[in-house]
Amino acid sequence: MASITALGVGSGLDLSGLVDQLKAAEQQKLVPILEQKSAQQTKISAYGRLESAMDRVQTSIAALNDAATFKQQKSTVMGDGVLATTGETANAGRYEVTVTQLARAGSAASNSVALDQELTAADATLTLNFGAGGTQTSYDVAISAGSTLADVRDQINADKESGVTASIVNDGTGYRLALSSKETGQNASLEGFSGLASLTMDAATQRSGQDAELNVNGIAITSKTNRVEEAIQGVTLDLTEASGDPVTLVIERDEASLREAIDDFVSNYNEMKSTVGRMTAYNGEGETSGELIGDRTVRTIEDRLRRDITDNLGTGDISRLSQLGIAIDEKGRLKVDEDKLDDAVANNPEGLSAFFAGETEEGGFAGRLNATLEGITAENGIIQSSVTSAEQRVDSLDVRKLRMEASIERSTERYRKQFGQLDGLIAQMNSMSSYLSQQFSMLGNMQNSN
Repeated sequence: MASITALGVGSGLDLSGLVDQLKAAEQQKLVPILEQKSAQQTKISAYGRLESAMDRVQTSIAALNDAATFKQQKSTVMGDGVLATTGETANAGRYEVTVTQLARAGSAASNSVALDQELTAADATLTLNFGAGGTQTSYDVAISAGSTLADVRDQINADKESGVTASIVNDGTGYRLALSSKETGQNASLEGFSGLASLTMDAATQRSGQDAELNVNGIAITSKTNRVEEAIQGVTLDLTEASGDPVTLVIERDEASLREAIDDFVSNYNEMKSTVGRMTAYNGEGETSGELIGDRTVRTIEDRLRRDITDNLGTGDISRLSQLGIAIDEKGRLKVDEDKLDDAVANNPEGLSAFFAGETEEGGFAGRLNATLEGITAENGIIQSSVTSAEQRVDSLDVRKLRMEASIERSTERYRKQFGQLDGLIAQMNSMSSYLSQQFSMLGNMQNSN
């Protein structure tokens, strides 16, 4: 290494600088490799953004491949005390709902005792009695000998089938065992308990459970919970207040949600087309062009999507998107005739369902497009195959880069050795020249003396 760092000392020439220049010239051989690698990495990133855009289209088309999307109902409640949720089986209509009683759970408490008092000297059974009206039942909870109030509470709560939850309440003079039914309604109502001589029920604390009572269009209905399902077909009522005042419930087709689902698809499709447009754009000489300009993968994807968007679906009432007011513009994006689409949503939901969802998973427009998108975005799909190919090219370029760097280093070492030899030769020649100059000078001096 010492000979290398002293390169040029013997000759007086900047041989180290010359080696550096030659190495820099050799390193230019790396430029096309690095440019190709950067291009492949840029493609991989672009493929990732393209796949994300395709995923969003696929997510939005999934809603249109579900017949339930075209049967959605919405409910409007005018008044307080009732909330309503509609399902696809609900029928449009107007209902008057009056809530006269909410469902509640039964509860009771024991007499007051000391917190550390032993309530039974031997193993015992605490019997819980249920049923505020009609059928009455009982349930036994095993209580261990020497149990305190806290022990009794814990043993009741440990029994998941007991039907009650237990807690301890301090009434100011002592402690009480408070029990509450886990479920609302008359049949689940806790009506009493017995079995421990030192722990009896305080009748004054007993509060019976009750069923909810309501009236729908003149029909009396009872429910053991405050959530009433299918009293109106396809509708779930949540009762929050028993005012006795009538509440008006209006159920109608949810046209807004259907239109939103279609608009969501159009928006995501157009966003995807804009993404593709930016990636394939040619911006002119001297300006940056798209990452995937001229890319075969993108051309294949666009051809397949264009086919699905424009092809006739069949012989149904609606067989093309254009019949709904959705057409392709000059940039390949979808444009919507608002009035035409609104009319189809309002007056032909069955036709929309048949067109988009079809009778089978892949029978409608949405199913056909989803199958195409699956072939594009799947793990073994078009995009991932292109990503894998690009990654393999990057790996190959990395190998070429390492080989080229090794070749450059070998050439640089060869230059150093050659210039080292040249440096030594010039140093010898300079030394010889100096010696000869001295000899000639001495001869000249001797001749002048004679």
